[in-house]
Amino acid sequence: LLESQIEDAGIYAPEISKIKLYNNYPNPFNPTTTIKFDLPNDSNVNIEIYNIKGQKVKTLTNEKYSKGKHLLLWNGKNDSNKEISSGVYFYKLDVDGKTKNVEKCLLIK
Repeated sequence: LLESQIEDAGIYAPEISKIKLYNNYPNPFNPTTTIKFDLPNDSNVNIEIYNIKGQKVKTLTNEKYSKGKHLLLWNGKNDSNKEISSGVYFYKLDVDGKTKNVEKCLLIK
């Protein structure tokens, strides 16, 4: 995961060497959860949430991000800002137009 480290004023900071999507936390969640991802380079990022039927319920982000670690908060609402029902959902990370990873989360009310 870590190719090298950078020393800055005596503090070691790991350099990110690859794209990584982490498991959300908390999981299961109600009403919010945090989704974390790492980028080794500045990139266009799209994260979408899908239900168990494969239907998109939410575009969490579709923006350019700088290299580094990032956190996003999902409030359990869809693109119409309505609360979604309990169940299994999947979040997909696309970087520069290519799918990099999919993770599962569980919303319990």
